[in-house]
Amino acid sequence: MTTAPPSAAEADETVPEIITPVVIGPTWTKNEAGDYIEPEFTLGHHVWRWAEHNLQQGAGRPWRYTSEQIRILFWWYAIDPETGDFKYRDAVLQRLKGWGKDPFGATLSATEFVGPCRWNGRIAKPGEIRGVPAGQPVGEPHPEAWVQIAAVSKDQTRNTMIIFGSLFTKEAKAEYGIEVGKEIVYAHKGLSRIEAVTSSPRSLEGGRTTFTLLNETHHWIESNQGHEMAATIERNATKSADGSARTFAITNAFEPGEDSVAEQTRDAYEAAEAGRAEDTGILYDSLEAPPEAKLTKPWLEKVLLAVRGDSTWLNIPRLIKSILDPRNPPSRSRRFWYNQIVAAEDAWMARYEWDACKRGGLQLADGDEIVLFFDGSKSDDATGLCACRMSDGFVTALGVWQKPANWPAPNAPGFVPYRVPREEVHGVVENAFARYRVLAFFADPGSGQDDDDGEMYWDAFIDLWGQTWGRKLALRSVVSGPKAHAVRWDMRDPRNQETFTEAVKRTHADVLERTLTHDGHKTLRTHVINARRRTNRWGVTIGKEHRESARKIDLAVCMVGARMLRRMILNSPKRAKKKTSGKGRVVVLR
Repeated sequence: MTTAPPSAAEADETVPEIITPVVIGPTWTKNEAGDYIEPEFTLGHHVWRWAEHNLQQGAGRPWRYTSEQIRILFWWYAIDPETGDFKYRDAVLQRLKGWGKDPFGATLSATEFVGPCRWNGRIAKPGEIRGVPAGQPVGEPHPEAWVQIAAVSKDQTRNTMIIFGSLFTKEAKAEYGIEVGKEIVYAHKGLSRIEAVTSSPRSLEGGRTTFTLLNETHHWIESNQGHEMAATIERNATKSADGSARTFAITNAFEPGEDSVAEQTRDAYEAAEAGRAEDTGILYDSLEAPPEAKLTKPWLEKVLLAVRGDSTWLNIPRLIKSILDPRNPPSRSRRFWYNQIVAAEDAWMARYEWDACKRGGLQLADGDEIVLFFDGSKSDDATGLCACRMSDGFVTALGVWQKPANWPAPNAPGFVPYRVPREEVHGVVENAFARYRVLAFFADPGSGQDDDDGEMYWDAFIDLWGQTWGRKLALRSVVSGPKAHAVRWDMRDPRNQETFTEAVKRTHADVLERTLTHDGHKTLRTHVINARRRTNRWGVTIGKEHRESARKIDLAVCMVGARMLRRMILNSPKRAKKKTSGKGRVVVLR
């Protein structure tokens, strides 16, 4: 291929002769002899031969799987010979853009529609079925197949549905009585069908589907009902009559912090791999560029050839031009073309950095000395409350309140604006003071005004908290002067902004040094990953990606604030004197 000569800096780069991609799953895994590993007992042989006989790539061109796709088939249709059950109940295929996930997913759907997708208990005899080795299982079609192509928009389902018009050969259409429509495909006089479904969880509830293809799950987020849709599909598959209904997801690398279904599934897979959770049978298959791979000319061709797998149809020179185009952010190029899961360029914290500080089983115990930090909002932003334990710096979220994703729009009939339930928040604060020994409690009131009396939305409650528990606190927010208060800590005050900015710096360092621990609270994790680096006159602080962004960071603010309070108390003269013995022993404070 022809490219522009590298710059002087690029010419000095050392690029490995061979780029070894990150392999997740069995497709590209080899044994000690250098051969690809394959399952011992799989229906994949029968499925492979059936597909190449009954499916086509355009009119008159028989379907041909790549070697990589054949290995995926083998693992997806692997069977436990003792129980007869499939080894995997769900699968995720994560590949770079343009790999051919939609056509491959369409062939799986076609097999589950009228192909040999269920083991009938028979074992192939020598020469019985062309291409199926003796001793391998023989399949049969599901008698009443109900296949769904699921996505959060019609455009996404259309990418797969349009393939069915030309996918089946004339002979297959005649043999199985296949009738192809725009959104539904029928066979066997309507007994079997493929249908496209989008974000309507209630209408999906109760369906007894036999196979579901989840399309582009990196787009399935809470705000478009992707979470609820995925949960409904999982329930439907679980209660299938024969226990063999399964789901297969196709996705690009997701953007960390969006809490997409793709991100949730990757987290579940990694938790099982690390032994933190039960292995529920997820076949996760991904081919990703190594972390050290750069987005520079000397690296691009080698990396793309390594991560494309067998998708030789990809135009590498065209991809290189897209990656080098300054209009495309590097993080996007890494997700789309390197198949890497990376945060935005201005992300404050990488997901793996935060996840490395998780300690399973850690939790607050009654009587623990803690500090609390509260970030208030009225409606648009989230309201949060975090605690930090004095003894070890453990942080956790005690509560988070934000407008539900399905809250009616302002133009909806009977619309009522969302308001954070202040009495419920007060109950959580009250419970914290009842259970733990709270040494400090700072509360940022936010900037929202109450619609009724013009007062700050949280003023009355913050005053109540100060009056009720202020005398018990070892650290007060404002010690003296006309604004003296035990709890109120307004982050709009420049002095407080400077203090918080320093706390952001120290908290990030604590994460990198693994001196901060947390319990993996899901929403806190999301808010931390959502946080972006923002520069002010005192250094780097955190903020949302933009003012109107729906990606909340309020619990991240609370977490940093709680760590700040712990450090303030540990560094206070009274605390240092209390922790020092009469012999003048030096105490090192984390």
